[in-house]
Amino acid sequence: MRHRIVSRLLAAVGALLIPFGTAIVLAPGASAAPTAQVGGTLAAAPAWAPWTAYATGARVSYNGVEYECRQSHTSQPGWEPPNVAALWKVAEGGGTDTTAPSVPANLRSTATAATTVTLAWNASTDNVAVTGYEVYRGTTLVTTTNGTGTTYTDTGLTAQTTYTYTVRARDAAGNRSAASNQISATTTGGGGGDTTAPSVPANLRSTATGTTTVTLAWNASTDNVAVTGYEVYRGTTLVTTTNGTGTTYTDTGLTAQTTYTYTVRARDAAGNRSAASNQISATTTGGGGGGGNKLLGYFVQWGVYQRGYHVKNIDTSGSAAKLTHINYAFGNVQGGRCTLGDTYADYDRFYAAGESVDGVADTWDAGALRGNFNQLRKLKAKHPNLKVLFSFGGWTWSGGFGQAAANPAAFAESCHALVEDPRWADVFDGIDIDWEYPNACGLTCDTSGPAAFKNVMSALRTRFGSNYLVTAAITADGTSGGKIDAADYGGAAPYVDWYNVMTYDFFGAWAAQGPTAPHSPLNSYTGQPTAGFDSDTAIQKLKSKGIPASKLLLGIGFYGRGWTGVTQAAPGGSATGPAPGQYEQGIEDYKVLKTRCPSTGTVAGTAYAFCGNQWWSYDTPSTITGKMSYSKNQGLGGSFFWELSGDTTNGELIGAMKNGLG
Repeated sequence: MRHRIVSRLLAAVGALLIPFGTAIVLAPGASAAPTAQVGGTLAAAPAWAPWTAYATGARVSYNGVEYECRQSHTSQPGWEPPNVAALWKVAEGGGTDTTAPSVPANLRSTATAATTVTLAWNASTDNVAVTGYEVYRGTTLVTTTNGTGTTYTDTGLTAQTTYTYTVRARDAAGNRSAASNQISATTTGGGGGDTTAPSVPANLRSTATGTTTVTLAWNASTDNVAVTGYEVYRGTTLVTTTNGTGTTYTDTGLTAQTTYTYTVRARDAAGNRSAASNQISATTTGGGGGGGNKLLGYFVQWGVYQRGYHVKNIDTSGSAAKLTHINYAFGNVQGGRCTLGDTYADYDRFYAAGESVDGVADTWDAGALRGNFNQLRKLKAKHPNLKVLFSFGGWTWSGGFGQAAANPAAFAESCHALVEDPRWADVFDGIDIDWEYPNACGLTCDTSGPAAFKNVMSALRTRFGSNYLVTAAITADGTSGGKIDAADYGGAAPYVDWYNVMTYDFFGAWAAQGPTAPHSPLNSYTGQPTAGFDSDTAIQKLKSKGIPASKLLLGIGFYGRGWTGVTQAAPGGSATGPAPGQYEQGIEDYKVLKTRCPSTGTVAGTAYAFCGNQWWSYDTPSTITGKMSYSKNQGLGGSFFWELSGDTTNGELIGAMKNGLG
């Protein structure tokens, strides 16, 4: 997932004590003088900083955008203004970036069908970076894309109807371009005098099988006008609707040594459908435990605050006995160096006997280790086979990797010195790099080049040597020209023990109006908003880069993503915004959702739930079992998850992962 260091303390923010040495920033008074002018221009607001007391109305700058404080609080790492809307809003007239992107040029329709119109346009440019596009049907905003993609297919339309479209570009500061050229596109078919169905597809057959795939072929149908595509059914489930005259399809994400049945129907432009083809059966091959059994979970340092999740909970839930590895999240990356992100949680918080893993209270003796680090030391003593890695970066703290990549050897030296600090040298067994994203955009955009990631991982391996674990969490963007293609993950593979492939957060309520879609689909599915945003596509693409399957771990999210204002139970519905969450809108822990909004269906190997006007997607023990089968059948090294506090008190999701991996 986009590993957010977003505070989970909003409900208690007003009650925080101000630590000794905390800076205080007051709001300008009602009669305060205007902001000072420097050289004839308005002086920028001071940069946001952690451990600073901000009063309501105070202004700060962050990544070129000016923000105004909504409510008084003392900032902490992870409470950066873009991440905590309850505390900050973009200031009116604020921010140093007020330049809108250029207008998207050459908007055009590249394809139409009875119920769809496909659009494309030339990319816009921006003084910082374009972060997405708004697509309008007439005056209605139908989608807001994320990233640099310049195509979109509008679905659910009426046949033989003309629609008008425009597109606007957006940047990270919220600046929007003017509208593009307006175009009109008319859907095809759908009525009139054509009521003749295509002929039945003949000779449906299986031409190949794998451990998780079945490839089908059939003879082309004919039609009095034209065949426009085919519907492929697995049993009674429609698994895809093809477009065009192609007569092959590969069904993916299946279970090894399992028999499946298939039929195919032809379609024409008027929506007429043929009868079903002959039914065939095909059995997948292989299976039986070819993959590894690494089981890694993230422990987040900020979970000890409002979430109240401590290292001891890993043990009392039974999870520690099932895990092989823990990633401690996160250390920061600043000034080209590895640094600590929250020293209080890391090594200073006092644990009383009842909170401690071994039932022994911390001490205030000079030099005594406390906090999470000491609790992890005690957990490892109780579970000697458990390994712990220190993870650096994450969604919020990846902005420093570009500077680190300018001198990889110096960066690696700083990381080794921090991980092997004599106070906690026995706690960590290696380092994990969570760079979001090399040579691509996350919260910030990186332009260090495609070789930067490989150079950093090579330097880390050289400094840490073969006796330490060196790993990385990497993108699962399988789109053509997407984030996997932006960096040399294949070239870096020899230097890592494994990659944690973040096969979650493909879709979510950052697209506030939908369409609703599962955030962690195992495989592609009909109606998928973005082709290439699924786990299997990412895994296959990484394999094609020469990365051994045994060095890939499949990612699982212990949370759901959801929308509100939804009226459609199935995926693909419209929404009015993100569903409410305990700590952040649009996201909620599995342990909450399992009873608050139980699963009502499955799609693409994961679960979804429709309750009231909310629509959520998340993994359950059942869908995790299927994903672990996929991991084994693909020969992957195992699986990992984000993050421990989202599971139930008895660790039922971790239990499903362990049972599936063996």
